Amino acid sequence: MSDVLSQSEIDNLLQSLSNGDVDIEEMKKSSENVVKDYDFARPSKFSKEHLRTLEIIFEHYGRLLSTTLPIYLRKNIQVEVMNSEAVTYMEFTNALSNPVLLGVVDFSPLQGSIILEMASKLGFAFVDRMLGGEGNPLEKTRDFTEIELLIIERIMNSAVELLREPWENVLDVYPRMERIETNSQFAQIISPSEMIAIVTLNIKMGEIEGLMNICLPYLTLEPVMDKLNTKFWYSNMQEKTDENYSDDIEVLIRRAEIPVTAVLGNSSINVSDFAALQVGDIIRLDTKVDDELSVFVGNLKKFTALPGEFGKDYAVRVTSIIREEEDE
Repeated sequence: MSDVLSQSEIDNLLQSLSNGDVDIEEMKKSSENVVKDYDFARPSKFSKEHLRTLEIIFEHYGRLLSTTLPIYLRKNIQVEVMNSEAVTYMEFTNALSNPVLLGVVDFSPLQGSIILEMASKLGFAFVDRMLGGEGNPLEKTRDFTEIELLIIERIMNSAVELLREPWENVLDVYPRMERIETNSQFAQIISPSEMIAIVTLNIKMGEIEGLMNICLPYLTLEPVMDKLNTKFWYSNMQEKTDENYSDDIEVLIRRAEIPVTAVLGNSSINVSDFAALQVGDIIRLDTKVDDELSVFVGNLKKFTALPGEFGKDYAVRVTSIIREEEDE
């Protein structure tokens, strides 16, 4: 039911119309319903916020790739996020040309799989580099041999393991390479009409560069879609970063080995006397038997102590702690 105006509201409205404060044409325009087109074949399941968060995640992933791949390839690698977009799975597969490198990755505990698609010229360049070459791609494209696929699988397995860290702020995932396909027809992991997000990375090795596309189906990411926003991602990242750093620093401090020295006393002798020292000779120190010893931690005097024994070993018993202000 529409709202009913009171008599005073009607009078005020008529008064505004007569004074020209209200334009009838503008009222008509504002009352018209705005209709947006909706494509049922491509439902909007990934917002710009979702895609931006995915870009941030894979920017982190790109940095990991650029530091890990050189271990295998012994050559500088540069990785950059190019763009992200939402398309149907059919559009993604139709854009592929055989042979192609598709790594089907189980994204547990999320249901379903994701796909890492690497340009074939990158695959051939990686194989050439792993076998001692300069890392040059083939001039003429051909199918990959079984040996070449085994070499590429080793590199892609390492790339898949690196996915864990960038996703920690969203979910603890345990990605696992299921298989590598060289024909897009054998990698139908979801219905062709389902929506996916594609994040494109540009990988450069020397003069050779190619693209890697990460295909992320909506059905796989649906349980964590509410976490794919920058506000949640940054806040969670900050909490984990602070906690991890404090824990790591504490562990490193506990493991640190610090030299501790107890000084019995000091004495000065000339070089000739030092060279003539024999077993049983006595060196007179500047301290008495009942004096407290100075205990140094590193180069800092931190304690005073009394000498003694612990079992069969010499030891000292700390008698006082020297604070910084006391040392000054």
